[in-house]
Amino acid sequence: MGLSTTHLLLLLLVVVLLFGSGKISTLMGDVAKGIKSFKKGMQEDEAPEPSRDGPRTLEHDARANETRRDTTKSG
Repeated sequence: MGLSTTHLLLLLLVVVLLFGSGKISTLMGDVAKGIKSFKKGMQEDEAPEPSRDGPRTLEHDARANETRRDTTKSG
């Protein structure tokens, strides 16, 4: 009950007659453009954004460390 080669060829012929070979190639070109733009959009999302204000630095408060050390000393 499956589709044989003859059935597939007849189906293809009907599709080409209904839509014409020009419309099918145009449709496939549009699909390819859509896939390319989707891939480009995915690559742009994954790219890290450059920082605008330079490299980040951590600030260290020496006085906060000294008070913490004083409270942990016993005796």
